Amino acid sequence: MSPSSQPLSSPANRVLVVDDDLELCELISLRLAAQGMQVASVSTGQQALARVDRGEVDAMVLDLRLGDADGLEILAQARERIPELPVVILTAHGTIETAVEAMRRGAYGFLTKPFQDHELVQKLVHALERTTLQREVDDLRRIVAGVPRERLIGGSPAITQVRAHIARVAPSDATVLVLGESGTGKELAARLLHGLSRRAHGPFVAVNCGALPPELLESELFGHVKGAFTGATQSREGLFGAARGGTLFLDEVGEAPPSVQVKLLRVLQERRYTRVGSSTEEEADVRVVAATNRDLREEVEVRRFREDLYYRLCVVPITMPPLRERPEDIPLLAQLFLERAAAHNGMRVPRLSTDALQLLRDYAWPGNVRELLNVMEAAVLLAASEELRAEHLTHLVQPSPRSEQASVEEGAPGAFISKLPGTEAPLPTLREARDAFERSYLIEALRRSGGNVSAAARMAGRNRTDFYELLRRHGLSAADFKDTGNGR
Repeated sequence: MSPSSQPLSSPANRVLVVDDDLELCELISLRLAAQGMQVASVSTGQQALARVDRGEVDAMVLDLRLGDADGLEILAQARERIPELPVVILTAHGTIETAVEAMRRGAYGFLTKPFQDHELVQKLVHALERTTLQREVDDLRRIVAGVPRERLIGGSPAITQVRAHIARVAPSDATVLVLGESGTGKELAARLLHGLSRRAHGPFVAVNCGALPPELLESELFGHVKGAFTGATQSREGLFGAARGGTLFLDEVGEAPPSVQVKLLRVLQERRYTRVGSSTEEEADVRVVAATNRDLREEVEVRRFREDLYYRLCVVPITMPPLRERPEDIPLLAQLFLERAAAHNGMRVPRLSTDALQLLRDYAWPGNVRELLNVMEAAVLLAASEELRAEHLTHLVQPSPRSEQASVEEGAPGAFISKLPGTEAPLPTLREARDAFERSYLIEALRRSGGNVSAAARMAGRNRTDFYELLRRHGLSAADFKDTGNGR
């Protein structure tokens, strides 16, 4: 072996070796540990992705042929979760075509077995140095832009899809509408869109459209000139001006009053606006990301929200899934929030018992990720032992078994409604009931139409685009209903 002359000193040196040859894993681990790297090894692709989801990997050594998965697919999924993750591919079946495909999917390097130890060590040293430098640059950009170094945590299909959508959309200047219930992380999604965009060096400016009265919101967004109204003792730029070169986040845009909606439509159409009390036009050099927990299509139908503005905002919709639809992420998020709360309060991190985890999984989380964060912080402060048990949580959450909710959701619309009165099960919230009814309605429409989306959309009184969006939101596929109904 020919090791590099100096061990790594960077704290970002956690290397994961993924190979179903346990002897080779042990050999590689010993060689890399001798260079000052923190090494862990796993034998399956799913174990590797679980560690990536937990943020425990700074670089990966990955065998192309695993017992449970294709190494190229694991490479793609790992890079989708952490785009900057350097991955060195190992294979005993090296071909030019395979090497090209691995590099196309983002591999940092490619080695054919048998390989020289020093080649692997050198590639990882360079990869970790590059990653550390890139993170330092990114951190500086975040400090300037005000973007936190956070990401959407979890390995569930729902959150993985959201991360993929954000990564694809972020480099463009397209207007994005982030949809989802309160507490699902809509502002975090907006900040990630900004941080991954070409405008990341510019400011990220956020405003809650429902927190200000109409006249003040208009002035806050567009600015005003001196004397424009009583109390306007000096001119003010406004948030469109403050966000110049960056991103303006319009939170709860569904709460914007009609007068503001008119001005928002104009600025999105023409990229120009005027301050209150002024006749001079100014350029709006901003990327707009909006968010709402309302169903804006319903708001359009009842004429509370402008239809033309809705389509201007909804160029690219991204729906943040509620926590109850990603239960596999709950243990990971709970542990992360426990560690943060303990560190913030200078306390030891308690262990989560099996019954506590089950309680967390069974709870419906109407407040979503934000509620889980608050519950974990309260639990850290109130638990008097090193183990966090269900008894420490029962006064913070009320169990609501998913099995009962799921059985209701899968029924026909009429059956769902009939189960509400007189039942012993906990009464769902209005939003949960509406979501469950909507999902069961879509299932019935697809069943009756035999999976024909056009026919199902006509039954529902929706256009095809809206109907497809409803199917996507509820995780339904028309293909699953082909030839099953009587609508053909």
